[in-house]
Amino acid sequence: MHHVRLLLIKTMRRLARRGRRVTSRASAAGLQPPALALCATLLLACGAAHAERVKDLATVAGVRPNQLIGYGLVVGLDGTGDQTSQAPFTIQSIRNMLAKFGVTIPANVNPQLKNVAAVTVRAELPPFAKPGQTIDVTVDSIGNATSLRGGSLLMTPLRGIDGEVYAIAQGSLVVSGFGVSGRDGSRIAVNVPSSGRIPNGATVERAVPTNFATEPYIVLNLHTPDFTTAARVTESINALLGPDTAHALDAVSIRVQAPVDPSQRIAYLSMLESIEVEPGEAPARVIVNSRTGTVVIGSAVRVMPAAVAHGSLSVTITERIDVSQPNPLSQGETVVAPRSDIEVEQPEARMFVFDAGVNLEEIVRAVNQVGAAPGDLVAILEALKEAGALRAELVVI
Repeated sequence: MHHVRLLLIKTMRRLARRGRRVTSRASAAGLQPPALALCATLLLACGAAHAERVKDLATVAGVRPNQLIGYGLVVGLDGTGDQTSQAPFTIQSIRNMLAKFGVTIPANVNPQLKNVAAVTVRAELPPFAKPGQTIDVTVDSIGNATSLRGGSLLMTPLRGIDGEVYAIAQGSLVVSGFGVSGRDGSRIAVNVPSSGRIPNGATVERAVPTNFATEPYIVLNLHTPDFTTAARVTESINALLGPDTAHALDAVSIRVQAPVDPSQRIAYLSMLESIEVEPGEAPARVIVNSRTGTVVIGSAVRVMPAAVAHGSLSVTITERIDVSQPNPLSQGETVVAPRSDIEVEQPEARMFVFDAGVNLEEIVRAVNQVGAAPGDLVAILEALKEAGALRAELVVI
């Protein structure tokens, strides 16, 4: 199997060199490179075990989504809209909207509406989105509306960070939550009824300018910065397409020479994304979530020789009042005396020893034997780190 793999790699290198010569000749004659599909097929056939595709490890620089936001009104609510006395901007928005349709509300009239809510509208514009395509939008109440169920969003322009309108949103909301309230102030809510979505609720009106095919190269950015992975991706690309085709700029970016013709660049990127690379091992880290008590220990974590004793001291203080009642006809007084009961409980402490080079499985087994909770495990790991016995980075989030 190893000899077959080497033969395939050598064959791909010859085809890549031959493909570049043919490409230069074909480009002069206005033809497409003939060896491109064959190289991609051989590449898929010789993927390494436990390897990942470049598509899963990196993204192409410049190919990214853009965030859009807008302000609008949701109408048609069943009495669950904004209280206009506490949300004056809702009335102001209604006045401005009606004025555009030729309806003027007198200045001394303050409508008390319960079926309108002021909302923010959010959407994500995918890369290469073209005018006429539709995208999903998320609608959130910004006033004191209790529910958006049954409402419809009026036409709302969605703007980018540059202030330009890139999409127009409108449609009926899909709200998964609901709420019921009583006259006495009691209320029951399931999920969040003040937020909803409109599938395909916005139409793209403007395309985002891109420099996808203006440079004679493309840049691949790794999702996780790693020098080893960057070097292996560069080596795999050069092994397939020839030396000096790819250059690692740093631990994140790899610059790859690419055709300028957009049609050839699409096929070229398709081939690059299919390359399989074995990524570098993740650094030894212990991640601690201080809010939830979750502890994640990486597989590369090691512990130097150390002895750990785990124990907890529980102190319980109970306050109560004793009443001393005098005997009949003794002319005594009733006396109230406070009394405190203190109970100290200390379970039997256990000690376990870590040998040199202990791996993740042995760490978990040792901690489980002493019955340590997640909070206790964090204290043990911090103590090991301070003692210099934990060969890992301790990250608290």
